[in-house]
Amino acid sequence: MTRTTTDPRTRRPSGSGIVPVLAFAGIVVAVMQTLLVPVIKDLPELLGTSPSNATWVMTSTLLAGAVATPIMGRLGDLYGKRRMLIASLAVMVVGSLIAGFTSELLVMIVGRALQGFAMGAIPLGIGLMRDGLPREKLGSAMALMSSSIGVGGGLALPVAALVAQHADWHALFFGSAGLGALSILLTLVFVPESPMRAVGTFDVWGALGLSAGLVLFLLPITKGSDWGWTSGTTLGLFGAAAVVLLLWGLMELRVKAPLVDLRTTARPAVLFTNLASIMVGVAFYAVSLVLPQLLQLPTSTGYGLGQSMVVAGLCVAPLGLTMMFTAPVYARISAKYGPKVTLMIGMLIIAVGYGAGLGLMSAAWQTIVIAVVLGAGIGLAYSSLPALIIGAVPASETGAANGLNTLMRSIGTSVSSAVIGMVLANTANQVGGVAVPTMHGFRVSFMIATGAVLLGLVFAAFLPGRRAAANAEKPHLVASSEDAEYGEAASPGLVPVGQTAQAGFRGRVLTADGVPVARAKVTLIDRRGRQAGATLSAEGGDYVLAVPSEGAYVLAVTAGGHGPLASGASHPGGVRVVEVDLALPSVVPA
Repeated sequence: MTRTTTDPRTRRPSGSGIVPVLAFAGIVVAVMQTLLVPVIKDLPELLGTSPSNATWVMTSTLLAGAVATPIMGRLGDLYGKRRMLIASLAVMVVGSLIAGFTSELLVMIVGRALQGFAMGAIPLGIGLMRDGLPREKLGSAMALMSSSIGVGGGLALPVAALVAQHADWHALFFGSAGLGALSILLTLVFVPESPMRAVGTFDVWGALGLSAGLVLFLLPITKGSDWGWTSGTTLGLFGAAAVVLLLWGLMELRVKAPLVDLRTTARPAVLFTNLASIMVGVAFYAVSLVLPQLLQLPTSTGYGLGQSMVVAGLCVAPLGLTMMFTAPVYARISAKYGPKVTLMIGMLIIAVGYGAGLGLMSAAWQTIVIAVVLGAGIGLAYSSLPALIIGAVPASETGAANGLNTLMRSIGTSVSSAVIGMVLANTANQVGGVAVPTMHGFRVSFMIATGAVLLGLVFAAFLPGRRAAANAEKPHLVASSEDAEYGEAASPGLVPVGQTAQAGFRGRVLTADGVPVARAKVTLIDRRGRQAGATLSAEGGDYVLAVPSEGAYVLAVTAGGHGPLASGASHPGGVRVVEVDLALPSVVPA
């Protein structure tokens, strides 16, 4: 039996401790992606291997994170988001300790892969916020959680540079293990488990197929510059990825409880949000690749700014800080104009930042200006994404849907890393046998980022407007039975009060304070908007509704002149009874 609640936020306290704890967890796991950036050029020497082999230390984290995000999101929907969040952080701690005690390449790759596994914490945190916070606090909270990807990456650069410059580089891993352990403790103390559960079982074959397809797709993207973009290995892996992902998609369409609901993913609100996410990911990573190199190049090049590793990190740090401070700004803009408009404003700011950056690369203070402007735009864009996704999917699919959206951002950063890396390599000058990036390469990189975010702006323009999205979320009754006596079997989905359904939904209608509501009208609506049943709640607030078949439904409840309040619910078919409590805020019991 699966138990859900209609609106758990109506029964929870304000949850002031939930937001900082989950945001801290998001920042901690995001740190893993940029943890080794300050020492990346020294990795071959530190690990006693070739430069091409050393890149696997970074690639393994990326691949593991890409695979983990949709899988952990789905597991969270099924078995508990808090439980899976703690599991993700625990795996990260183990990976950090493994990496901290080794200088062997293979062992280091294993540790870094386990660190990347924690990226699934981002969508899990967003889901916990949706399930556990009151509506008035949800917008800014999800914005902060979504932005934590950039905040963690930006703040990690100067701290990691300082540690790497003054201590053994293994201290980076011990520090990340300590942060992960602290995050687990705070989560256990301050974050309650979500009562929301999806119906169904975990799609093991779907997880294996998606994992194989993602690895086959992302591997040539990250290693294409080393193998050659037209080599047989690169093209063969891209071809294999296309075949595997196509077969995986066909399989997912036939599974009753898929890992990723492709029909939901194909909705315009979800599809265009994910496409825009890829473009924002491309734009975000470009600045992380360009500015640190520009700042650290020697002044003898004629354009390098000659700064130390630590100073370069500090100049880029405002990128993450600005993203953090845009969360409350996002909440105000989104409350007035909606997340679609906020996303488009954010992408316009990003385009302005990169456009201005083409002429602002001659002094360290100018790079700070670029970082601040881009941080504001990326912060607004990232903050809008979970709200757009959550507004388009059922509550039971929040984790999986946000996991897929986080994956889209990761794909964007992977594509950015490959394309920008190729541009910088092909435009570099050879000085003493060393490839030195040129100002031309930096500017081309900025233009690519500008083009990507403008393409994302086009995708965002196709998103449903605020009014259309609101109407789409409301259940529309195509056929109704207002004259039916709800205490009698007047419709196919009705069960007389006091009897038991052999297959369907049952539960209680309650006020926000948990008081039972009698004679509340509960209407069952199928996915086509047709009434499939209706009844009145009993004296104790109990209701029972049979279902004609398996599938997605909406339960709409009206009582005392309040409502209707709609709740999405799914039934797996057969003789199972799914319990759904319906919480009505501010209702006086009849």
